[in-house]
Amino acid sequence: MIILVALNYLLYYFMPEQTVLLNITMLGSIIIYVLVLQFFRNPVFPLPNDENLVYAPADGKVVVIEETFEDEYLKENRRQVSIFMSPVNVHVNRSPIKGVVDFFQYHPGKYLVAWHPKSSTENERTTMVIRHAKGTQILVRQIAGAVARRIKWYVKPGSELEQGGEFGFIKFGSRVDLFLPLDAEILVDLEQKTKGARTPIARLK
Repeated sequence: MIILVALNYLLYYFMPEQTVLLNITMLGSIIIYVLVLQFFRNPVFPLPNDENLVYAPADGKVVVIEETFEDEYLKENRRQVSIFMSPVNVHVNRSPIKGVVDFFQYHPGKYLVAWHPKSSTENERTTMVIRHAKGTQILVRQIAGAVARRIKWYVKPGSELEQGGEFGFIKFGSRVDLFLPLDAEILVDLEQKTKGARTPIARLK
């Protein structure tokens, strides 16, 4: 915002006669400002409270539903559900369940497009494992994309999370992976749109 104001001020100061250029610059600045505001928006809504359901950790679109081996922490086959967040989505990340953070790790890495098969193992990312009150562990992975260059997180091992509570943020296009127990009932389909903390992803047994 400060940069946009400074740019417009300098143009008006040094080139006051360039009316067309000044108008175009002002219009462009307004558009950029509105886009940034909508990107960083954080809607307020009642948080869920259902210990049997796993809710979407982010707004976006389901791009992966498959069985895979999780080799960083859980060391077992899991049901992976991945949500791609485009630049127009809300990028606040929310806890899919209520629980305690058993593990958290940040990994520097590449910036492949978020839907690339290797993005979950080679891109900049974080891995968080949340332990449900019943003992079930769910792994959540934030993945930066080709445009996203900054992952934020607000948790550490031992942190207590409310279902739907904020745990992080990824700037611009990115992805969040969920690794669920194999017996979890998946409640979404490929290409389905999701809303963070409002769309049920799975039902735990």
